[in-house]
Amino acid sequence: MNESLRKQFPILSRDINGHQLVYLDNAATTQKPKKVLEAMNDFYKEHNANIHRGIHTLAAEATNLWLDAHKRAATFINAQSEEEIIFTRNATEGINLIANTVGKQIVEEGGVIAISEMEHHSNIVPWQLIGARIEWIPMLPDFTIDLEYLNFLTKKYKEQLKLISIVHISNVLGCKNDVAKVTEMAKKYCTAVLVDAAQSVQHVKVDVQQIGCDFLVFSGHKLYGPTGTGVLYMKKEWGEKLEPWMGGGEMISSVKKTGATWNDLPWKFEAGTPNIAGGVGLDAAISWFSDQFEYDSLHNHESKLVKTAMLGMKGIKSLKIFGSEDPEQHYGVVAFSIDGIHPHDIAGALDERGIAIRAGYHCAEPLHERYGFGPTARISVAPYNSLDEIRYFIDSLKEVVGQFS
Repeated sequence: MNESLRKQFPILSRDINGHQLVYLDNAATTQKPKKVLEAMNDFYKEHNANIHRGIHTLAAEATNLWLDAHKRAATFINAQSEEEIIFTRNATEGINLIANTVGKQIVEEGGVIAISEMEHHSNIVPWQLIGARIEWIPMLPDFTIDLEYLNFLTKKYKEQLKLISIVHISNVLGCKNDVAKVTEMAKKYCTAVLVDAAQSVQHVKVDVQQIGCDFLVFSGHKLYGPTGTGVLYMKKEWGEKLEPWMGGGEMISSVKKTGATWNDLPWKFEAGTPNIAGGVGLDAAISWFSDQFEYDSLHNHESKLVKTAMLGMKGIKSLKIFGSEDPEQHYGVVAFSIDGIHPHDIAGALDERGIAIRAGYHCAEPLHERYGFGPTARISVAPYNSLDEIRYFIDSLKEVVGQFS
């Protein structure tokens, strides 16, 4: 990727602790290009009004921008229409919406929900909160999910297995699950499938019709868009039969003292005044991303960065990489630990050199527990990262190890 790409991100010109910023925490959130910043600023300067309500010019402009954002998100993941796109605050809220609608119904019916040991806490805790009966899909020694066990679960429970909720790409291991295969296995017994694509839409093409899932979520801020934005894809047949989770605002068609009726899709699930500027920013982010990259070239660049990082780490004594030894199985992410140095100390020492990484359990404690790993340090790359930055990171990491030895 060339220098002109980096110039689109103002924050990348910052100095941190006297060093040029090297931002390697992209799995937590990505930086924002000027196009996204300008779109949000332009909304507040030129179009600010509430949506769906007023008949004045600004209200019409704001409403049209909101509609356009839904249409672009639908095209981005190949949904059949914008009626299947519900804007949320993030992927977490999308999963919570399904837990508090479909999930509660499953609990009342005595059904079972299956999730994997690879899940982010956001795809664990919502099911625990509603008291769901959870079956765990185990992880194998090679860091893949046990599809044979999932097959066993589908045969054991048949129609009683109501929902499989699974991550597409792990935020710790970086590995990609075959979610189309999972959906195919689930549909033998009409089980619904939710895909957590928070870490995948920015790395691989996501096509909900090709996957065949019922629900899919992703966050805008990990796709170069603003924080507080996210998308829940919901098949129209589900959207038409589900009752809303939250009440108020545009989700209402009519209210009487004796009850209320609901608006059409997708507004039925968007209660209250939403993050309108955020939606405009998300629209700009998807547009920018789609115009900027082909997935093949994007993957090639990020694979080079990951491969260079993993090769460099192999030369560091007592360093263990969490996950596959094959760089091609680490979609943008490498988590690691070094004997005798706490990951927080690694992250702090690298920050002194201007390098931003993540340290901890990455909101995936069951995954760490499965493999007997404690907290880890994690780098995660984006297209604006360069090979020179990765080499600087490796050299700095070696200095840190020497510092703590």
